Amino acid sequence: MQKNVLVIGGAGFIGNAVAKELLMRGYNVSIFDINDNFENDSRIKFIKGDILDFNAVSDAIKDKAIVYNFAGIVDLEIANQQPYNTLKTNVLGNLNILEACKNHKVERYIFASTIYVYSDKGAFYRCSKQMSELMIETYSKKFELKYTILRYGSVYGPNAQKNNWINDVLEQALKNKKIIRYGDGNELREYIHIYDAARASVDILDEKFDNENVILTGNTAIKIKDLLFMIKEMFNNEIEIEYLPGNYEEHYEITPYTFKPKLGKKYLINPHIDLGQGLLDLLYKMKKNKNLE
Repeated sequence: MQKNVLVIGGAGFIGNAVAKELLMRGYNVSIFDINDNFENDSRIKFIKGDILDFNAVSDAIKDKAIVYNFAGIVDLEIANQQPYNTLKTNVLGNLNILEACKNHKVERYIFASTIYVYSDKGAFYRCSKQMSELMIETYSKKFELKYTILRYGSVYGPNAQKNNWINDVLEQALKNKKIIRYGDGNELREYIHIYDAARASVDILDEKFDNENVILTGNTAIKIKDLLFMIKEMFNNEIEIEYLPGNYEEHYEITPYTFKPKLGKKYLINPHIDLGQGLLDLLYKMKKNKNLE
């Protein structure tokens, strides 16, 4: 009999992909989310609720063996503008989930963090993730709650939010025949396709990842200007790319590694979706869904 899994924040970009991957592998999956405006598989039970409501969280976690947490404020700009809401939602919400996991003796708690925990960038979003990670490690030591922390890098692919940079530049290219990039294009990123991220997020249920911090990014680093040139070639060089002065106050340029928390093991999906193929597939889906010529 497969285990019962709760995906908190399962209506979002990564959470929903992980919920579908869990379902495909035979788990009994439920989603807990404040947002009910998404396409949900009828085989996945949906529970509407807020992570700041402890009773609702506790009721949802009851009888679950595994709990994922993708909920909270994840947009860096919003987090910077709303520090109180960010810390309240991300930190207190995580505390509610941890307490409920302890009370219901959950086998494993999977927390969606970020590579920004290594950095002095990311402002209040980074702070909320660092505090949440420390809380998880302390709960584990005090109450023997097993966990896995997933530190995601730059994830792209179908169904991403509007603030997803890859989706934004592809839409600019489709609509305007021009891409504007704030920065000189020398910034490095390791993009991982959402399908690979979802696969890896379920692979880590193996017991060898108990109480581990796992880094989930792409297999290869690429400069932004090289990525944009790749997109330009996909459009037969018929789009324009304009670079404007950038602001790195909250975003890292080359590497996030400045702060030194507990080290993470980088987990690579192999075989994985090639970046170029992933971009082409995403372009096709965006063009089809938006009826763009």
